[in-house]
Amino acid sequence: MCEHKGIEIAVPASTANLGPGFDSIGMALNRFLRIRAYPAERMELELIGPHLEGLPQDGRNFLLQVVEGACRSVGQTAPPLHIQVESDIPLMRGLGSSASAIIAGLLLANHLLGEPWDQEEILLKATRHEGHPDNVSASLLGGVVIGSWDGERVDVVQAPCPDWDVVAAIPAYPLPTSQARQALPPQLPHNEAVLASSRANLLTAAFFTGKWELLQTAMRDRFHQPYRASLIPGMERVLREAPQNGAWGAALSGAGPTVIAFARETEPLVDFMRKAFGQAGIPVNIEVLKPWPDGATVRLTTFEKWGTFMRNI
Repeated sequence: MCEHKGIEIAVPASTANLGPGFDSIGMALNRFLRIRAYPAERMELELIGPHLEGLPQDGRNFLLQVVEGACRSVGQTAPPLHIQVESDIPLMRGLGSSASAIIAGLLLANHLLGEPWDQEEILLKATRHEGHPDNVSASLLGGVVIGSWDGERVDVVQAPCPDWDVVAAIPAYPLPTSQARQALPPQLPHNEAVLASSRANLLTAAFFTGKWELLQTAMRDRFHQPYRASLIPGMERVLREAPQNGAWGAALSGAGPTVIAFARETEPLVDFMRKAFGQAGIPVNIEVLKPWPDGATVRLTTFEKWGTFMRNI
């Protein structure tokens, strides 16, 4: 078979909020969206793996919309490509599947356009697309990222990447972010906002100092988790009791329904989370993940058209 020049992009999953870091703190995880693109006679999208089953393979596909929209934004048209997409990030589970697609789409468009945008500009475009910087900044940059977005400017700082396990309890049902946002109140009382803000500050301090014992208090959110608890049976118990069962702290991952816990002792924590959700009648898949220190990667390649998919991560 003839060889084609192409591009391979890998983008890590992410968890966001981490309790009170609402819409501002994200962490990359070792699950990935991978795409390979090479020239073709017409635009084709090939979806690989069970997490992508049922998604559209035409212009309605979200990743393709990001690529084509980014090209149109500078008056260009995306050339015809064959794009292979593979993901081990479950959709609509609070693990950054949409953010990873945004980053992958923007990186592919940037390549097609001759790389007019630097990393800062790509992050700005991704934040505008997502509406907040937490997931997209973690997927682009890797590690733990604290960010602020005022609708025009995005500022981010990377914290040291921790080395403990992240235990994720992933329910079998999806929870669209739009539904989870509808559960939030339009405003908070001043005293509640002050308490929530103080815990977000403590959370940030814990990541920069490595004083993980602070997480038991720091991850006790008041911004969003109390209002979303009814959407995820078993969550309240896990958040309350996880520190007594091997966790530094626990949180709803993004908008949910996945619940994560930062492991002090992994095995008892896994057992506790499986039991707690089981008793609540919620089937979950328990995965032991790791914080991922590296951000999205881009690699130019020459390969056979139907060669093996990238597996170097």
